Amino acid sequence: MKKYLLLLIPFGIFAQNNPNPGYWQQKVDYKMDVSMDVKTYQYKGKQNLVYTNNSPDTLYRVYYHLFNNAFQPNSCMDARIKSIKDPDGRMATKVKVGDKEVKESRIAALKPNEIGFLKISNLKQDGIELKNKVVSTILEVDLAKPLLPHTSTTFSLDFDGQVPIQIRRSGRNNKEGVELSMSQWYPKMAEYDYEGWQADPYIAREFHGVWGNFDVNITIDKNYILGGSGYLQNGNQIGYNYQDTGVIVKLPKKQKTITWHFIAPNVHDFTWAADKNYIHDKLVTNFGTTLHFLYKNNPNIIQNWKNLQPKTAQLMEIYNKTVGKYPYEQYSVIQGGDGGMEYAMCTLILGEGTFDGLLGVTAHEMAHSWFQHILASNEAKNSWMDEGFTTWLENYGLNEIADKKQENPHADSYAGYASLVKSGKEQPQTTHADRYDENRPYSIQAYSKGNIFLTQLEYLIGKENFIKTLKRYYADYKFTHPTPNDIKHTAEKVSGANLDWYLTDWTKTTNTIDYGIKTVEGSGENTKVILERIGRMPMPLDILVTYEDGSQESFYIPQTLMRWTKENQNPGIKRTVLEGWDWAYPTFEFNINKYPVKNITIDPSGFMADVNRENNVFKK
Repeated sequence: MKKYLLLLIPFGIFAQNNPNPGYWQQKVDYKMDVSMDVKTYQYKGKQNLVYTNNSPDTLYRVYYHLFNNAFQPNSCMDARIKSIKDPDGRMATKVKVGDKEVKESRIAALKPNEIGFLKISNLKQDGIELKNKVVSTILEVDLAKPLLPHTSTTFSLDFDGQVPIQIRRSGRNNKEGVELSMSQWYPKMAEYDYEGWQADPYIAREFHGVWGNFDVNITIDKNYILGGSGYLQNGNQIGYNYQDTGVIVKLPKKQKTITWHFIAPNVHDFTWAADKNYIHDKLVTNFGTTLHFLYKNNPNIIQNWKNLQPKTAQLMEIYNKTVGKYPYEQYSVIQGGDGGMEYAMCTLILGEGTFDGLLGVTAHEMAHSWFQHILASNEAKNSWMDEGFTTWLENYGLNEIADKKQENPHADSYAGYASLVKSGKEQPQTTHADRYDENRPYSIQAYSKGNIFLTQLEYLIGKENFIKTLKRYYADYKFTHPTPNDIKHTAEKVSGANLDWYLTDWTKTTNTIDYGIKTVEGSGENTKVILERIGRMPMPLDILVTYEDGSQESFYIPQTLMRWTKENQNPGIKRTVLEGWDWAYPTFEFNINKYPVKNITIDPSGFMADVNRENNVFKK
């Protein structure tokens, strides 16, 4: 069996290379031994964690996430489900109260043997016992000795956990019968970055983790098959060769458990799933990555999962070419969880339903490997960089492998964003993910409006510059924690355009784009056009004019804040570059040296998120 020994992995591909002067990020190395009791769904573990303080600050406290504690009555997650107007349907159940149907938290009804918990004991720093306090899903720890800049310390602890009934992401016995979906299952060090400690309580939103290496031993009933983050180190010893797929050694009958040993290099999370009835398929690609598929032995889904495999390989190859090479040697698609969620080197997804649904969720969650598990933005503060950029790559990839390609594969995002604006419930994208008034506006701003940030970036700087921006952003910031300014600045370096105004208006305000054709007047051989800016957000404008004889001509109006002119994206049509339109002027006038005009269209591509497209077209 091929072994993935930690010291032999080429760490050159994992080098921290963030180009921002003075950039730093913390580092953790976990070693964990955990034993799972599959009858009680309780587990015991030991954790040794080497924490390296690469910051310029002296640390006097550290914080751990205890995610499992969210799945208890009266937890923060339970309170959020009860108070929000539109609770997640997976976390609430409908009940009749009189004549009304109301939603109640599923967490509130959990019994003691159904809740999740993580209990910490014997917590030490370099052998010295530490004072600590559990507050909701956070463990607050006072250090025995301050951790100076550019030094390391070792934390050790014991933990007892219980896997909750599956409600959100992690848990046991999900609705498709997967026994163990083990995400957010261990005491996880919170991130400390240039903005300070990121120790938010868990209410089922997003995550921000510390880059590091994981060495994990999982002891479990020998009848279970495991998949997840990392490379299996001891397949021959436990009777399961993960690389060749299948049991290769018969274990003694008296042996009740086996220990699976995984190593995951340079990731910021570790997840696994286990079931007695997993089918495990393997696909070796021609681009160096082995794909693993673990799914229930259910006759109704097997063919869909077989069909999924070559499509997954196609998508990964497209993602590699479009953004940059996936750096790990394997990726696993695993049936589990409660929908779809991205994790290090794997995803847990629901496995039933239609093939298109299965393919779509795989396309999305695997795309997160680039936009979150390699480009690890702070999801809680900038969810649009995570979900939105992933949505862009998902849509692009699915369109590339589709039998019939769409001219705009992102149309659903534009429709979603337009509906959000119309609802009056939009909040700025700078809103913390936990602070949205409702779930639906959060989802639209993260997925749809975040996706449109990229589609409009292509509109602003042109397709060639846009693809170069994605590739450079990946090359410069992989294995670090990029910020909104980093994608903006990358696009500026690639194109030469000034884009600070775009980042500000689109992500930090709820300003909208709305341009209209105010008047069109013609006489002789001249047509005078007056445009108006109705929305607060300025944009450069592409304008297409069609004449009575069927010929076409385009006009480009630069946005003066960009200090830049986009190249003609359709060389087959003559283009005239007009003077720039400064944002302070509500109207703009230009002349066309031809009359009559059949129609005029602002933004014929449809990639500008104009909230009222009805006034974008003039027809004679």
